[in-house]
Amino acid sequence: MKDAAVQGLPGRIVHDEIVPARAPWDHPLRKGQTLRIVDLEGNQAVDFLAYNLHDGAERYSAQDTIAAQGNIFLRTGSMLLSNEGAPMATVMDTAVAYHDTIGGACSCESNTLRYGHHTKAQHSCVDNFLQANGRHGRGKRDMVSYINWFMNVPVEADGALGIVDGISAPGLYVDLRAEMDLRVVVSNCPQINNPCNGFNPTPVRMIVVE
Repeated sequence: MKDAAVQGLPGRIVHDEIVPARAPWDHPLRKGQTLRIVDLEGNQAVDFLAYNLHDGAERYSAQDTIAAQGNIFLRTGSMLLSNEGAPMATVMDTAVAYHDTIGGACSCESNTLRYGHHTKAQHSCVDNFLQANGRHGRGKRDMVSYINWFMNVPVEADGALGIVDGISAPGLYVDLRAEMDLRVVVSNCPQINNPCNGFNPTPVRMIVVE
């Protein structure tokens, strides 16, 4: 029986891994390789950063990406740019209508502010990023604005950001083709206080082909 999660992917699978709920993940992605992120159970936000594999000072830039495309959402054809204005990755395909660039990542500080002091000890995306980045000598100063794959963050009429039920579903995916050698760093979001994960964080699948 054919694996539905790999249908349409070009090339040969070189890495295939399930990332547990609430966990960090990082992996090199060589120029020309494609990463497919699969939302296995639906409504799971995947926070994402990317760094030049050979020069960690060059990393994903939300500002450059948004300005170049004139849109705060990422769709098929969107290009992720670095802080040096260089192409990092292209969204080759997505089964979800759009993805968020401005919602940020949860932290103990933001949880406390939004949901109360009792949430301060809860695991967060910032914790995941610090853990994954720490393996490569990076710290808080290296953390920039994130992409939130599958997360639904509409801008309301008054300019406020909403965090609402996701628009993903089981088995939906996004495909990213690397335009340079990258170190991809991910937090499989552990948030349980708002609907971004349906109040129930779940695993995702990472498939790399070349």
